[in-house]
Amino acid sequence: MDDDYDEPLESENKDETETALAHQDSDDTLYCEAEATPSVEKEKTTREDSETDLEIEDPEKFFTIGQMELYLEACKLVGVVPTSYFIRNMEESYVNLNHHGLGPKGTKAIAITLVSNTTILKLELEDNCIMEEGVLSLMEMLHENYYLQELNMSNNNLGLEGARIISDFLQENNSSLWKLKLSGNNFKEEAAALLCQALSSNYRIKSLNLSHNQFSDVGGEYLGQMLALNVGLQSLNLSWNHFHFRAAVALCNGLRCCSSPLESNVTLKKLDVSMNGFGNEGALALGDTLKLNSCLVYIDVSRNGITNEGASRISKGLEYNESLQVLKLFLNPMSMEGAVFLILSIKRNPKSKMEELDISNVLVTEQFVRVLDGVCAIHPQLDVIYKGLQGLSSKKTISLCTNPMKLIQNYTDQQKISVLEFFKSLNPTGSMTMSVGDFRKAMVQQNKVPINRYQVRELLKKLDEKKGVVDFSSLA
Repeated sequence: MDDDYDEPLESENKDETETALAHQDSDDTLYCEAEATPSVEKEKTTREDSETDLEIEDPEKFFTIGQMELYLEACKLVGVVPTSYFIRNMEESYVNLNHHGLGPKGTKAIAITLVSNTTILKLELEDNCIMEEGVLSLMEMLHENYYLQELNMSNNNLGLEGARIISDFLQENNSSLWKLKLSGNNFKEEAAALLCQALSSNYRIKSLNLSHNQFSDVGGEYLGQMLALNVGLQSLNLSWNHFHFRAAVALCNGLRCCSSPLESNVTLKKLDVSMNGFGNEGALALGDTLKLNSCLVYIDVSRNGITNEGASRISKGLEYNESLQVLKLFLNPMSMEGAVFLILSIKRNPKSKMEELDISNVLVTEQFVRVLDGVCAIHPQLDVIYKGLQGLSSKKTISLCTNPMKLIQNYTDQQKISVLEFFKSLNPTGSMTMSVGDFRKAMVQQNKVPINRYQVRELLKKLDEKKGVVDFSSLA
């Protein structure tokens, strides 16, 4: 997932550089990022009986003066120094104000300005100590702004009252916001109850990050109940919380409700519960869910105390699952024995869609690799990432590590064609993009350039695949 942590910016020049890029999360992991809901026209709810706290002395100024003038007046009104980065970028679609020390009043000045802003689609406000007043200003702004689609309020220590304000907003369900990051806000069980109550009926939020909070098993039970009712979420990050067996069972029970295409809540595609404590009992619950769930394509259960026994229980679900593409089990205390359970279960499932199995802390033998070769003969789209081989000869190491792009370049030079033409020939549609699974399968099965699956992995790195898609346009 990961995708949801932004590094502090060293300078405003770096901010400007980054705004020129098409910012997308790495979500991560990358196979099912929720698609942005287009801004839609909405009927503004009449709130004649209550006035917004974002009003300035003359409300008409929201729409009759420029954005910069409005922001400067808002700063003067609340008593803060204007942020030069915001002034320079308020007409961009992406604004990164992470780590700018805005505080609640600085946040309020920005919220006042955003009431009439029609250009900013993605706003980053991580680590700004925005507090309750800042959250309230932002939620009030979203009642009027129907253009903002992505909002990051991570690491602002919002606590229970912040969760209450956000939950009240989510229950009204009337903005274009589809992606919300609330990582590291000291949310506990009561906050989980409030958020889950709101999300149970909210269908607009597609991607939600609640990682690095303080949810325990009780919070996990609330989240499981929410998943059984929610009809919108496609990506949910719950990593780095305090979930154990009870939470694992509750979450998996909620996901079982996604098992039938006739039900309306077949939506969640990506789940990150890494860095928790599911254990083998949680692995059993996950395995049972995988037998039934036909929606999830990405699951990260890295570092959850899952041993070979737990891997065996997950493998029983993989034998029947027809949707999962990525399973991450990195940093679990399993050995090659557990890895064998997993790959054989994929081999026994002719309808498996698995493309990536991450067991990158497991050291395997050449016998394991031979078994894996048999699995990949049936499922050529599969890549199993492990730590390394025991006793691998230096000659074989050189063979595995030969630069694949150099091999392709040699072939295209001989054939007097471009590298781009070679890659496009792999795609039956002749287009410039392919899914990672289709690309891996095509590369392994083509007979023009001898390339093994390890070299395909290196090739994917060089082609800079993002969100499960390989784009050849960079080679043009």
